[in-house]
Amino acid sequence: MSEPPNEFDRSLHAAWGRVGSGISLAAQMLAWSDWALHFATQPGRGVELGLGHALPAARPLTHDPRLAADDWVQWPFSMYRDIFEIAGHRLLALVRGVPGVEPHHAQWVKFAMRQGLEMISPANLFATNPQVLKKTAATAGANLLVGAAHGLEDLWRKALALPPAGAEAFRPGHEVAVTPGTVVLRNELIELIQYAPTTPTVHAEPVLFVSAWIMKYYVLDLSPHNSLIRYLVDQGHTVFAISWKNPSAAEAQLGMDDYLRLGIYASLDAIDIILPRRRVHAVGYCLGGTLMAIAAAAMAREREDRLASLTLLAAQTDFTEPGEIGLFIDESQLTFLEDIMARQGYLDSTQMAAAFQALRAGDLVWGPMVRHYLLGERSPMTDLMAWNADGTRMPYRMHADYLRRLFLDNALAEGRYLVHGRPVSLNDIDVPVFLLGTRTDHVAPWRSVYKFSLLCDTDVTFVLTEGGHNAGILSEPGHAHRSHRMLRRLANSTYVAPDDFLDTSREIEGSWWPAFAQWLVAHSGPKRRPPAMGAPRRGLPPVCDAPGTYVLMR
Repeated sequence: MSEPPNEFDRSLHAAWGRVGSGISLAAQMLAWSDWALHFATQPGRGVELGLGHALPAARPLTHDPRLAADDWVQWPFSMYRDIFEIAGHRLLALVRGVPGVEPHHAQWVKFAMRQGLEMISPANLFATNPQVLKKTAATAGANLLVGAAHGLEDLWRKALALPPAGAEAFRPGHEVAVTPGTVVLRNELIELIQYAPTTPTVHAEPVLFVSAWIMKYYVLDLSPHNSLIRYLVDQGHTVFAISWKNPSAAEAQLGMDDYLRLGIYASLDAIDIILPRRRVHAVGYCLGGTLMAIAAAAMAREREDRLASLTLLAAQTDFTEPGEIGLFIDESQLTFLEDIMARQGYLDSTQMAAAFQALRAGDLVWGPMVRHYLLGERSPMTDLMAWNADGTRMPYRMHADYLRRLFLDNALAEGRYLVHGRPVSLNDIDVPVFLLGTRTDHVAPWRSVYKFSLLCDTDVTFVLTEGGHNAGILSEPGHAHRSHRMLRRLANSTYVAPDDFLDTSREIEGSWWPAFAQWLVAHSGPKRRPPAMGAPRRGLPPVCDAPGTYVLMR
């Protein structure tokens, strides 16, 4: 049994976490020392690399896509580009495939090297970026003055914990999250929203959306034209959605069991009061999908017939291949994070955002910096960008439990995750499942999402859609450049490997939303009159109008 943590050490780690965006220095040093010791014992490899034998014959522009633009063809910019490309390939060759290095450390070193290359790209520097130099000459330096003003504004907003410039145009309840509805339940963790019907009759079984508590729920009810919730309401479904509270230090001890009890079970109980004896179509997105899968397995274990179907959107249930986010999850990193969270009571959204931004630093950090501060241009704010900046905190106990039990121990996939003191198995789930992955997802890679098919032998319809973790979900009909692939695997049928799925499935142009709506209808009963909003006579009076109050908490 480990010794209880020293409070001085925890305070020190918390202070370092605020400076280092929550990244463990020890984890980085372990990775680099592992690589350095193994590389040093293989001088032949160093000689080979020094002679260039390990370099590819062709050097594609892999380190920074911006260098593929026509402006980089002219000298001296072509020279800057070529030097950067050659040096980049040599440096990556140094850290790639060194025998004996622990795989997690090898991934971290490669990731860190790529981060360094993205930082020193000639596209990021005033003197070596042809687009910046052209604009500076054309505007007599006005772009730099505008860029300096942008920088000062951003610093001011960050100091005052204000949202980024332009986000004020997307306010929940005004421009976004505007689908009419009513909060019918509020407890210490959630507000449950029931949406008003727009059709004279509705399908018998209601739909419950369980979003990820790491971000605000209204990514599923963004603008009217790209709201999945509004779309299903208009298709004749009674829709409920969980809006999670943005926790503070006072909620530090809320754990995964509390999120199950106060979130999913409380919502299902409330729906049963409003719509007695109706089974529910449960839809979980990201972490909400993982939690919903746990709840579905627990209910199946207890023979509770509460679900009509289960939908998992970009949600992982096996965490052996979580993608590059797994770089930030090991024993050293989790111990460090736990000390930070124990001291402040939660993990702040900015600390979480730093990890996600690092995964796509070129797109999310360096590209915007050049555009905003050197070119003097502001990227137009969108509803998705404003939502992405509206983050939430994560309670200490819940986040520590989640990272250790699911990510680090993979307890759910291995049948060791405990609910009410007893393990649950995903294989107990016997309701139809709609499983969706997004092709360029860096948070929940689609091949990891697909592993649910290995863990549960029920009727599974898998859909792979274009886009990333969030944009792939926002795929309304008429959205340009959207397509998807589908595969239905019946219960007790032969497993289809992900590569075989790609080879045998056909690409379907357009949004996956209509296919999902049709799937829901196929697993729903006949239509009937819409239910009342809430159930005042049975203890569930309307609390307030949607989107409620919890979504407004910062």
